[in-house]
Amino acid sequence: MDSPDSARRTATLLLVDAAGVVLGALLPIEVATPWWNDIAPLVRAVQQRDGLHVTVLRLLGAERDAGPGGAVWYLAQVSRPVAGLRPWTGLLNDDPLRLPYARVGGPQADLDWASSVLQARGLHLAGAPEQIRTWNLSSLWRLPTSDGSEVWLKAVPPFFAHEGTVIDLLASHPVPRLLGRDGPRVLLAPVAGEDLYEADESTCKAMIDLLVELQSHWLGRGDELAALGLPDWRGTAFTAKLETLLERRAAELVAEDRGGLEAFVQRLPQRFAAIAGCGLSEGLVHGDFHRGNFRGESTSLTLLDWGDSGIGHPLLDQAAFLDRVPAAFVGPLRLHWTQVWQRVQPRAEVDRAAALLAPVAAARQALIYQHFLDNIEASEHPYHRHDVVDWLQRTATMLRRHHGASLEGQLKEKTG
Repeated sequence: MDSPDSARRTATLLLVDAAGVVLGALLPIEVATPWWNDIAPLVRAVQQRDGLHVTVLRLLGAERDAGPGGAVWYLAQVSRPVAGLRPWTGLLNDDPLRLPYARVGGPQADLDWASSVLQARGLHLAGAPEQIRTWNLSSLWRLPTSDGSEVWLKAVPPFFAHEGTVIDLLASHPVPRLLGRDGPRVLLAPVAGEDLYEADESTCKAMIDLLVELQSHWLGRGDELAALGLPDWRGTAFTAKLETLLERRAAELVAEDRGGLEAFVQRLPQRFAAIAGCGLSEGLVHGDFHRGNFRGESTSLTLLDWGDSGIGHPLLDQAAFLDRVPAAFVGPLRLHWTQVWQRVQPRAEVDRAAALLAPVAAARQALIYQHFLDNIEASEHPYHRHDVVDWLQRTATMLRRHHGASLEGQLKEKTG
């Protein structure tokens, strides 16, 4: 069992000035939350203790090989000299994969762009921007404006740069409203309500209704989405990517898992053919569909965070959602999902498609995390270091214990 202190985060900030000159390190400080990318409470803690405003640029290192909690080191920028800092003799090496917002001056460049978007709309900043989050997947700021609202500035890595395009494409649906976009950064209008991490069963059903209604417009339109730069998780592309991933990570798997996954990959063409035979076409996948990516109320929901979106079977979104709700919700929500899709496609074998897709959805997670690791700088790897092998192992376990025999039987029944 973890100790009571296991989730505590103690942060040390190495400070640099606007020219990137190292000034020294602040004393370690306790942060109210354990999550390494949760920057707002860290900035507030430094302001309260040291009277100093900092902009956190990136993670430098961590005591643990994965979060949350523990001792963590960050690089932060300040705008004025700071007395009483501890000397620091390490090196700040460059990394070709470093994101613009993780570099000195990067966050300010994003803020300047956001200000220009507001000015074009007759607005301006009405207070200090608040840094909410920064890590290898996003930089998020809350900006108070002259009309009394708070808009959101979000910058993402290149592999999520299609988010603005997707939000614009879905503008007639309950997604955030774009105020401006520029490649990997967007400025978003405020969304009324609250984050819905703890949504009840009824609200979860409304979330499923919203997703299915949205996805129904994109059935069979995968090539249109591919032209916009979305990741492709359809049969041929998915099989090739997973085969390559297994070759790369095979040595980290026990023989039983490795063999099961190799057999799984070999039969993926038959599996995808069986899935296609269930009567639902491929199309738009949200990619990170869970309660926490909704904001609003039960009668007014907005689906956030489209950076993980891609092209594939719409039921790829089901497993992640059901994995993150209370166990008592799973049966009713699964039934509701089936009923909603069957209103769209009355002859679709929704339950069979979902069962066939379950290990595909798990393996997709491994592909996603490997893609992150291949495209982020080394100091950020602790965020995702164990995820690839973990999801490959989960997929193997799923095939072996929960789905293997019944799914193989379904494949043989339909494909011979």
